[in-house]
Amino acid sequence: MSIEKLRNLASSIVKQDLPALAADSPNQPIAAAGWCADLSRHYVDPSIEAALLSHADEIGLSDAISALFSAKIVNPSEDRPALHWALRLPPESELTAAEHQTTVDALLKASEIVAAGRYSAIVHIGIGGSDFGPRLYADAFADLRSDTLDLRFCANVDPLDLDLALHGLDPATTLIIGISKSFGTEETLYNLGRARTWLEQSLDPEQAAKHLLLVTANPERATAWLDGIPATTLNMPISVGGRYSIWSAASVAVMTAFGVDTFKSFLAGAASMDQHVKSAPTESNLAARLALLDFWNTSFLGFTSRAVLAYSRRLRMLPTYLQQLEMESNGKSVGPDGAPAPLATAPLLWGGEGSVGQHSYHQWLHQGTHIVPAEFILAPGAHSDTAGVEALTAHALAQAEVMANGRSLAEVKSEEPHLADHIARQKVHPGGRPSTFLSTREMTPERLGALIALYEHRTYLAGVLWQINSFDQWGVERGKTMATRLKPALTGREKADDPVTQRIIGQIQ
Repeated sequence: MSIEKLRNLASSIVKQDLPALAADSPNQPIAAAGWCADLSRHYVDPSIEAALLSHADEIGLSDAISALFSAKIVNPSEDRPALHWALRLPPESELTAAEHQTTVDALLKASEIVAAGRYSAIVHIGIGGSDFGPRLYADAFADLRSDTLDLRFCANVDPLDLDLALHGLDPATTLIIGISKSFGTEETLYNLGRARTWLEQSLDPEQAAKHLLLVTANPERATAWLDGIPATTLNMPISVGGRYSIWSAASVAVMTAFGVDTFKSFLAGAASMDQHVKSAPTESNLAARLALLDFWNTSFLGFTSRAVLAYSRRLRMLPTYLQQLEMESNGKSVGPDGAPAPLATAPLLWGGEGSVGQHSYHQWLHQGTHIVPAEFILAPGAHSDTAGVEALTAHALAQAEVMANGRSLAEVKSEEPHLADHIARQKVHPGGRPSTFLSTREMTPERLGALIALYEHRTYLAGVLWQINSFDQWGVERGKTMATRLKPALTGREKADDPVTQRIIGQIQ
């Protein structure tokens, strides 16, 4: 019943004036874990808000939150709970103590590495969730990295990626950290194998093994990969998916290079957001409200993409991180029961760094033919210069205002009466572009932890609304399987089944 009501409401609201809706919005900003969110610039009025909240009750959004934090099965495809949140919260029961201990163990290992003082460089090898999170953290807080440790990353199977990561390093003082939960990820094992060979060109196999730290849920396979030499491993819980693993031992490289105290602040920020999501009622629960907006904008208003515009130097990699988190989680068209999802699901997520993006794709956002909801995230990286913070803030506020309110032909002619009519018309901004405005005073490790936790919970709750499983990724698995099958065709031992693929192989060769 609520779905049909929402459809009827959607058909009329898009004809409304967005600035008027925003001005009349009864919504007060929502504060959570050091963040403040303004949700008023959306095609939502009191009747739509009431209908969305009613649907949230009908589908059991609060129950879904309770299920997550009670370690119940929320990943039915693999019959598992999702315990990424347990990595950052002190364990309340034996159900999550083991997961939390893995993060404690990683922090201890990081402290041990620093205290030993044996290494001048760390090369982090992983892909997907085992790469995006630590890389985001390292880029965000580049100014906080230890002066004595060079931290580098490698993810791509293009040989150049590892060549660059190892360039100029001394094997005798380099630690290679490999991240693979299954210890079967092809790209990671390829790069790890090459890195191991690089070590063994200078060190004997047993010494080389001491320069490898492997993070996995399959330590037996790691030891077998080292030809029986006992591998130094850290545990990655099987109940934590790769795209949720930033809180885990997968981040041991950044724990080491940036200090365990900095990482503990990051965990504390996430734990603070967890408490908000766990305890706040739906109407004032920031994760739930953002999930409902995603549901509304995509499934009823037909907005097929969302732009994340991070006004923060520290967050320039956030859109890349969120692409995996949201699109791998909710890029589904079939629910856990095998039935098609009843509505359109997750939109394309893209974006970049403000104010840099204002000189490229913002033109399209303002005057293009597509309406794209935008998410402004204002989080200055430093307050070392007041003028810079003021400029950053002014630009973020101005972009959000112009996207929503536009610029009419009458305004153009009033402000620039000398313009020819055809030029004046080109300067019109249609407006009507909805947006969310998230802000915090300064981007710190604690605030980043809270922000990522917010997006994790939002993603899960949106999946509940769309009636899909946010914790599996069969599309990713299929691509890996096909790549393995095609390797014999590349060497000429076999032919590809698909004629176009075989033709392309011939062109490549």
